[in-house]
Amino acid sequence: MIEGYEVPMHRSLSDVILIGGVPRTPAILIWTTFAALGFGMQQLWVVPIAVALHMLLAALTRRDPFFFDVFVRALRAPKIMYP
Repeated sequence: MIEGYEVPMHRSLSDVILIGGVPRTPAILIWTTFAALGFGMQQLWVVPIAVALHMLLAALTRRDPFFFDVFVRALRAPKIMYP
């Protein structure tokens, strides 16, 4: 690396955006589904499931903030790799 060519990068540019300890996309998906079922259809049995799922995803995120990015990429990857 050449001296004088370092550029400081703010931490917020590389961190994952979290909502309640869960990345933004899964959190919005969980709580939108809960709102539709819980409030719209008055199915209150969804509340403990949504809370438990949120806690599970928060624990996975605490271990690895990029867990969901890696998981989605693994789902899209081919199942068999040919040489």
